[in-house]
Amino acid sequence: MRKVLLAAAAVLATACSLAPRYERPAAPVAPAFPGAPAPAPAGATAASDLGWRDVFGDPRLQALVALALENNRDLRVAALNVQLTQAQYRIQRAELLPQVEANGSFTRQRTPTALSASGAPVTSSVWNVGGAASFELDLFGRVRSLSSAALEQFFATEEARRSAHLSLVAGVATQYLATRAFDDQVALARSTLEAVEASYKLTQRGWEAGRTAELDLRTAETQVETARFNLAAAEQQRDQAANALVLLVGAPLPENLPAPMPLDAQPIVAELPRRPDVLAAEHALRSANASIGAARAAFFPTISLTAAAGTASGELSGLFGNNTGSWIFAPRITLPIFTGGALRASLDVAEVRRSIEVAQYERAIQSAFRDVADALVSRASLDEQLRAESARVKAEQRRYDLSNLRYRGGIDSYLTVLTAQRDLFAAQQQLIQTRLSRLTNLVDLYKALGGGWRERTAVAGN
Repeated sequence: MRKVLLAAAAVLATACSLAPRYERPAAPVAPAFPGAPAPAPAGATAASDLGWRDVFGDPRLQALVALALENNRDLRVAALNVQLTQAQYRIQRAELLPQVEANGSFTRQRTPTALSASGAPVTSSVWNVGGAASFELDLFGRVRSLSSAALEQFFATEEARRSAHLSLVAGVATQYLATRAFDDQVALARSTLEAVEASYKLTQRGWEAGRTAELDLRTAETQVETARFNLAAAEQQRDQAANALVLLVGAPLPENLPAPMPLDAQPIVAELPRRPDVLAAEHALRSANASIGAARAAFFPTISLTAAAGTASGELSGLFGNNTGSWIFAPRITLPIFTGGALRASLDVAEVRRSIEVAQYERAIQSAFRDVADALVSRASLDEQLRAESARVKAEQRRYDLSNLRYRGGIDSYLTVLTAQRDLFAAQQQLIQTRLSRLTNLVDLYKALGGGWRERTAVAGN
């Protein structure tokens, strides 16, 4: 049996593969990103090597990301899928090796008189101990192709887990920034309510003294109710954003989290490589390519070697005595002759699946290219929008102060104050939204460029 297994291993070493040679499809995108900055200097750290703790400087956000990576259920499922495909790969890989088993049995049998050669009932016992080995000669690479396909599926699942990891890190950062923006919206709505309530009280005293028209009083009253509505709506949005953040984190937020940093003081940095979802698509393509080899090999003969050896005796005491040894060697060859077109159809399925994976791989590249391009194009525009909106808020604040002074001096009507206050509130809201958009853009760019996998920035040479 040892010689048989050695011979089988030698044949396997020279076996061929019918899988087509893998060639990475050309990227169906432009050679450079629109709006991309000048090339980074030599030795600059790529986005994928920037640790999220170094990109997100807010200690509270860092704590939330760490909690999410530990508790998020979607990420946990992605990790379990990796373990599942790894186990499936080990099952498939095991077919490349001989299958060896040991067995033992005891049989006691009674032969009736009608069937006994001696004319009397016979009771006999047989003790049997042995082992068996079986092995398929993978001459045409069928088993190796299936093993390669399973391995690439494992790699694809691992990259999918990395992609889920990156998406979670970016998702927590984006949702946290949204909660900070809603906190600012609530603070703005509350301060606006306090201001219009104070203005309403002054207007009411003027009306009671006969110096102010009732129209101004009712206009001020409308202003107060509008501000109350805006405050309630902002508080609702803030609470819903907090609930969404809890879902991402996967656990109730601890009471001892660090204090949050203001939205306009969030320190976020970001830069540029290939993304895990692109790599996952390529591994899926490689797996489909290997499956074609297995489908092609199915047209050729399958050769299996089975051998067994052991010892048998009618008495347990004589089981290992002289002349009790037994063995069997049973090579088998199977050649498909007529399968009703099933083999041809299986090959067609494998080739179509490869074409599908090619299209999905190209689509993943196009999607990644667009994500980066959109983020780069938006970056410069958002910086300019933030500058302009900040200047607008200052101008609207001055306009409101002047209109209020002119109204108190009896120069303008209260309608001028109302219009200025509404425009100021709208400008302040837009400034908060622009700050959020700019910070979210940096998070999106960090994710689009493959960042978020590392906790700390990689040190050169590691």
